[in-house]
Amino acid sequence: MSADIGPDKGTEPTHGDSADDMLRAWRAGIDTYQEPVVYMRRDCAVCRSEGFTTQARIRLTAGSGSIVATLCVVDGPWLGHGVAGLSEAAWRALHPQPGQWITVSHAPVLDSLSHVRSKVYGHRLDAGAFRAVIGDIAAGRYSDLHLATFITACAGDHLDLDETVSLTQAMIDVGERLDWGRDMVVDKHCVGGLPGNRTTLLVVPIVAACGLTMPKTSSRAITSPAGTADTMEVLAPVDLDIGAMRRTVERTGACIVWGGSVRLSPADDVLIRVERPLDLDSEGQLVASVLSKKAAAGSTHVLIDLPVGPTAKVRSREAAQALGRRLVEVGRSIGLQVALRVTDGLQPVGRGIGPALEARDVLAVLRRQADAPDDLRQRALRLAGDILELGGAAPPGAGLRLATEVLADGRAWAKFAAICEAQGGLREVPVASHRHVVEAPSAGRVTSIDNRVLSRAAKLAGAPRAPAAGVDVHVRLGDIVRAGQPLFTLHAQAPGELAYAQQYVNARPPIFQISEAS
Repeated sequence: MSADIGPDKGTEPTHGDSADDMLRAWRAGIDTYQEPVVYMRRDCAVCRSEGFTTQARIRLTAGSGSIVATLCVVDGPWLGHGVAGLSEAAWRALHPQPGQWITVSHAPVLDSLSHVRSKVYGHRLDAGAFRAVIGDIAAGRYSDLHLATFITACAGDHLDLDETVSLTQAMIDVGERLDWGRDMVVDKHCVGGLPGNRTTLLVVPIVAACGLTMPKTSSRAITSPAGTADTMEVLAPVDLDIGAMRRTVERTGACIVWGGSVRLSPADDVLIRVERPLDLDSEGQLVASVLSKKAAAGSTHVLIDLPVGPTAKVRSREAAQALGRRLVEVGRSIGLQVALRVTDGLQPVGRGIGPALEARDVLAVLRRQADAPDDLRQRALRLAGDILELGGAAPPGAGLRLATEVLADGRAWAKFAAICEAQGGLREVPVASHRHVVEAPSAGRVTSIDNRVLSRAAKLAGAPRAPAAGVDVHVRLGDIVRAGQPLFTLHAQAPGELAYAQQYVNARPPIFQISEAS
């Protein structure tokens, strides 16, 4: 690649423009995840005249479009003179023509960073401070360093109830808010931490088949091997815009889409982007994330599933009660009726962990296959029954019976197939080509399962980025196993990732604790 590489076509500066602050746009082809990054030579006239240094925040303008990007200064010969190299995230956000002249300037001063610094030092923030911070985050004005600072400052127990309400409301206000024209719109959410818990893909069709409206917007994985959107994407498109989402709900009464594609609570998607590598998902931010998405999606009644277990996200009944109270109180403050169900979080749900393996389990339940995982079926039926009662489709105490009938007679499967068709068509579930079976080292009874380590193994095998990757679990708590019996199987789409996951499993204490059977 020549040192003078650069596009030779583009829009020339118009009369009155100064070339001193203009460079030609070049697509560098560098994946910086979702953070816009611009690459400029150290000897670039713009860098030198403006005093730009690495990590500076730079405004880029192309025609009527403008973004703020993080600068990386280049010393090597791969970037041409007079060229601004744009990362993939920056190119998608700015949408320039190849070689188009772009104007480069200092990003505006962010007054809201004073609130972030205040929070770092342990001070409370009021509603106005949260509006300023979240407004700048949604507008893309914060670098990932700024975002990480804000997330960390709010982590743990550093947000009280009033702050959580203010953060939630600010996240709602900066995005679109759907109105379905109905008094009753239901939704559900699981706080996570329990691998394989893909009940949403069962609950939505059951509830919609009973006449309730359930426009489900879901997240991709943050710290888990699969989010609901990741698993649904194996089966049907989830990257729908609001128009397509509305058409799906009008046709079927429900949808299961990725929330990031419909710009509902857009600041949350930005925060999740940084929470994922930080592996942070604190209580106040969790509440704000969940409820801002539900309110923005037009929900009126929401059921929250709180799995509890020593290796789940919520470790104790007391912690579940505290989190549940905050969810109910914040929900009430923003106009949502929130109901709770505390569930067993001691072990994975179903057999599959990872998008394709979880999708396989969901289809088995919907199609009423004899080998479908019964724990996934029963958990989904109880949650669906709760929502049917919450939404008035079943009288108190009768929701579970109605949900069971709808699944058993095929109405749930027919509704799910209709939802998939409306979203773009039902897809075949992919299968991993590389597998490794982990066997029991001794005979005995399975007494505990480390959900966190099992999830980590699935992620190292490639999930959720590689949809067929993950873990297939073969035994459950209380099972009697013999020495050499398969406990779980690692699935990977690449041999290197399979080896990586194997090394991790071999280096850890046993994920499945086995004691002598009495």
